[in-house]
Amino acid sequence: MAEASRLTGERPQQGVTPDSLLTLHAAGYRAMRERLESGQILDVGCGQGFESVTLVGPGRHVIGVDYSADAVEFATERFGPDGLEVREMNALALGFDDGSFDAVCSSHLIEHFDDPSRHVAEMARVVRDDGQVLILTPNEPADFENPFHLHLFGRDELRGLLEAYFDDVWLGGVDAVAWVKADFAARRIRATKLLKLDVFDLRHKIPHSWYVAAYTRLLPLAYRLIARGDSGGSKGITIDDWFVTEDIDDSTLVLFAVCRGPRRA
Repeated sequence: MAEASRLTGERPQQGVTPDSLLTLHAAGYRAMRERLESGQILDVGCGQGFESVTLVGPGRHVIGVDYSADAVEFATERFGPDGLEVREMNALALGFDDGSFDAVCSSHLIEHFDDPSRHVAEMARVVRDDGQVLILTPNEPADFENPFHLHLFGRDELRGLLEAYFDDVWLGGVDAVAWVKADFAARRIRATKLLKLDVFDLRHKIPHSWYVAAYTRLLPLAYRLIARGDSGGSKGITIDDWFVTEDIDDSTLVLFAVCRGPRRA
């Protein structure tokens, strides 16, 4: 059995990532799952597959793709028997024909690209004319610093980008009840105190690759310092503490878009 990749902060891991973040991802997948019908489903950036497999259902064939060979190996061995097909692939150059899928899902991936328009263009290319593309991404005003997040979106910028590739864009959010948002805020305050130790802001002055390398090595230590006891179900945060909303403001944690009518280059 393939082992899970080490914690880097690039993707969530069960039992390690704080419960609030795990349930955030789970709620996003629930929101996408509730909008899926039967057919061919693509999940871009599937990671270890523990959420992608929840998209599998009667009449739905789900293919997950990820650039990480380790993640693909883990997801294939763990969830292949449950019907999830996983392939190693670049999200900016998907190896599928035009109009191959009834739905394409992208959860917390679009913010990882310097040029996210390429990711959107690829999803518009591989979805069928009558299909849908579902996108989840952190809401910029509510997000916390992560070197893997290269392009954060506010609601207006995200809508503008998506409307360049789709005729019909619905934009809402996935948000949490007040006490869960307070938990996020408290951990953000603790993390901010740690970042203040970088009094000369060196992390933003050194090459970005150095920052990423340092971040991935220090994150496990930081979790032990500021998020001890926040994982493994101990916080009591569940998927039921999250909901889809059309009432978006700067405190909304996640933006959620449903796009139809793809326009291909």
